[in-house]
Amino acid sequence: MILKVRLIPDATENEVVCRIGSVLRVKVAAPASDEAANTALKRYLAEFFEVPSKGVNILRGANGREKTIEINGKTEEDLKQVMDSIP
Repeated sequence: MILKVRLIPDATENEVVCRIGSVLRVKVAAPASDEAANTALKRYLAEFFEVPSKGVNILRGANGREKTIEINGKTEEDLKQVMDSIP
């Protein structure tokens, strides 16, 4: 599954804030510099979607806040169920 993510760094905790259409707004408790936010985002999304951490890849936007993410490790239907559970 490929999805768009709006990253919000420097939060107090990692969380999916909301979903606007197919775009997830995700807060991570890591600074925006030195790849820390990307690493935290990948780790958190792997936990959130219950896939291995190597199953989360940043396809585009590694240096910005708008990212295109690929999630592998589960069926498309399972990933859609998780997406549908987000308000």
